[in-house]
Amino acid sequence: MRRARQIIAMGGGGFSMEPRNPLLDRYVLAQAGVSTPRICFVPTASGDSRPYIHRFKRFFEKESCQPSCLALFRLEVADLRDFLLSQDIIYVGGGNTRNMLVLWREWGGGRTVARSVGGRRGLSRA
Repeated sequence: MRRARQIIAMGGGGFSMEPRNPLLDRYVLAQAGVSTPRICFVPTASGDSRPYIHRFKRFFEKESCQPSCLALFRLEVADLRDFLLSQDIIYVGGGNTRNMLVLWREWGGGRTVARSVGGRRGLSRA
């Protein structure tokens, strides 16, 4: 059974700052309420930093999940809405929040994330 939808706000820690301490990221995975959650990293605020994406992949590929990345600067997804709504967890990375919001507005991703959190589908956001 899926858990209630939620937003998990973090101010640091996790795979990007404490790679040897997996507790926070494993907590996020557990909140999806499924055995192998689909987790999508959105690194827009960092300008889709390749090292940041690499750290995400290096950590989550070893966990019981299906990791993916939505890089808006190098968009490889045909349908942004369907892709985001297919995820159990959307893990929004840190960086320049203002720039991220401008890009999301341009691509329509912000509305999709808001709908997925507020809609019927229970998604966890980190």
